[in-house]
Amino acid sequence: MSKLLKRRSSIVFLVFALGLLGYIVTFLQNCSFGTESAGKEIKEEYIGNVQCKNCHEEAYKDWLGSHHGLAMQEATEETVLGNFNNASFTSNGLTSRFFKKDGKFFVNTEGPDGRLQDFEVKYTFGVFPLQQYLVPFPGGRLQCLLTAWDSKADKWFDLMPDERLPTDDWLHWTKGSMTWNAMCADCHSTYLEKNYDEQTDSYNTQWAIIDVSCEACHGPGRQHMAYANSSAYKRGEKVEGAYLHLTAGISSKEQVEECARCHSRRGQISEVFDHTGVLMDHYIPSTLRPGLYYPDGQILDEVYVYGSFLQSKMYRNNVRCSDCHNPHSLKLKAVGNELCGKCHEKEKYDLPEHHFHVQGTDGASCINCHMPGKYYMGNDFRRDHSLRVPRPDLSVQFGVPNACNGCHSDKSPEWAAEAVRRWYGPERAPHFSPTLAAAQTGDMSALPGLMKMVGDTSQPEIAQATALGILGNVPSPETNRKVISALQNDNALIRYSAINAMEHFSVEDRLRHLTPLLRDSVRAVRTQVAYQLADIDEGLFQGEEREALHQAKKEFEEILRVQADFPFGQLMRGQYFHKMGNQEQAEQAYKEALRQDPYMPQPYANLANLYYAQGKNQQAKEQFEMAVRMDSNFIDAHYSLGLLLAEMQDLPGAEAHLGRAARLSGNPRYYYNWGLSLQNLNRPGEAEKAFRMGLEIEPGSEALLYALAVLYIQQKEKKKAMPIVSQLLQINPQSTDYHNLMSAAR
Repeated sequence: MSKLLKRRSSIVFLVFALGLLGYIVTFLQNCSFGTESAGKEIKEEYIGNVQCKNCHEEAYKDWLGSHHGLAMQEATEETVLGNFNNASFTSNGLTSRFFKKDGKFFVNTEGPDGRLQDFEVKYTFGVFPLQQYLVPFPGGRLQCLLTAWDSKADKWFDLMPDERLPTDDWLHWTKGSMTWNAMCADCHSTYLEKNYDEQTDSYNTQWAIIDVSCEACHGPGRQHMAYANSSAYKRGEKVEGAYLHLTAGISSKEQVEECARCHSRRGQISEVFDHTGVLMDHYIPSTLRPGLYYPDGQILDEVYVYGSFLQSKMYRNNVRCSDCHNPHSLKLKAVGNELCGKCHEKEKYDLPEHHFHVQGTDGASCINCHMPGKYYMGNDFRRDHSLRVPRPDLSVQFGVPNACNGCHSDKSPEWAAEAVRRWYGPERAPHFSPTLAAAQTGDMSALPGLMKMVGDTSQPEIAQATALGILGNVPSPETNRKVISALQNDNALIRYSAINAMEHFSVEDRLRHLTPLLRDSVRAVRTQVAYQLADIDEGLFQGEEREALHQAKKEFEEILRVQADFPFGQLMRGQYFHKMGNQEQAEQAYKEALRQDPYMPQPYANLANLYYAQGKNQQAKEQFEMAVRMDSNFIDAHYSLGLLLAEMQDLPGAEAHLGRAARLSGNPRYYYNWGLSLQNLNRPGEAEKAFRMGLEIEPGSEALLYALAVLYIQQKEKKKAMPIVSQLLQINPQSTDYHNLMSAAR
């Protein structure tokens, strides 16, 4: 199951689709896609690309044939690139056959019941370096085949070649991760309305224009076109509402946010994107969290540029996407080092004295050193846009990749680090990555540096937001103050992360510090406040505060509706109702999350906690066991299961899970409980070792010191107990318990 979990955490949020042949006729009768089925209001506002051509001919010519213009198309002889001439492809023991019939395109492959069936391909998705294929399914779904066409090598290939997926897995092509309506449609068509109906578990998804058209970025054009043809335009008069979005006059950061709507790893929180507000009124971008990024912030999973670009000096110095990319053709504005030379002095940087490689070779290419990349979706090479200096020394410390060894794979990181030291000296320019990498890999000595990052305007805001997520897991008076101060930050992602970091704050602190943010101007921020206050009695809110809470909760529940077709959305719904004490609705949501994805560990753990609170210990035990079966490294589930088994008098079982949690987490509290379980099993030597391991992490832990002193006294080793009790009395000389312990140790 660990492989499934790893792939689940790194699933790409692009597109995927398929359909049952037996249902195609019913599907097409009951659900249609495209301009003809779009609502009247949409038709009236969106005018289509050809209308734009009349005034913007050059931009239109650039866009025509671009990846945006070919983002999604009906499957025809002209648009389908793949070999459907009775071609076969085998992967993981499954052979799929691609063929044509009556002028239509079909694939014979494994269906949702595990049997081979014929499915009609209705749409193409993308064009280069790969093309995917969408198939209609019951309930208005379009599913995307996991077998795609390699447009570079002209062959079929498997997007997930490492393992054959069971048909009930969320990652199987017939299940949720490959559902176009939820996973991909918002970014591959213009003005997309998902229209998911929870009651029937079906979609009535609509678009204004099938592909990523002019109006996908610039907004609906009807009023603009009317204005361009009006006498007011000829007279040079400005008319409100007649101007488009994403124009040359906006700031660099505004432009980057507009592109980030699709070019980011994010969660959607609005039913439709209507060009109003800011990015976080519609989407919540991910921070540099494990599984998506390496500990130092380099790209790991498919994160779509925005999160890495936010880390760069270029972003902080107002470089925008269109400085390097033609926004209509999407092509680079120059070739090779000439592109970087538009801003950086070639006579300083494009020389062997800077890059120490032979001029004109791969090693002399700016992007190979400063924008290394990875292949995603099998054959699609994407470059890291954080534009950082290669740091092989961090590879030595933390195991993260570096550009030097990306080329010199036959050499060690130590070899590369020595070369960099020899060329550029021992000092590296200040950067957040060493601090972040240390903290993300469990080195708590990085905490002071992490706290310094928050509020430091020289640090990338996404790095500060990531730091807050870590600080929230290590509460102390110092970290708590830093989290609270970040609530006033101008950056919405930092405020949002600070709110999340207050999960375990007291009711009083959350009431005091979060209530004012119920009126925050950004939707993601105020709705997350509503979630964090959901467990607090509404009677503690007065007048306008209570009204603001009600409004923010209403908005948050709308977000839950938008995300109801995701297992993660149902998990969030369950947690929300769980916090409010509505156990029945919480249980329903957790179970729905597991219906959508039975291999997802967290809902099992949440159900277990719910059952435990109801006194249903056996049911709680079963759910915790399912959680650790799905993820053998699920620390909190191991810990909670260990405590529950101890309560149920299964001490050997408790010890096994508490020990696993302690070793995985490095949490001193977990070592404390593990040590107690070993002590109760009359294994004093192992208990001593567990307590000592915890004290290595937190030398001043009173709980661990006390437990170790008691163990020594019980074992008649009073000489070992005495210095520990003395240490406890130095920490708290007024403690009666510690004085009693000293008496016992004498």
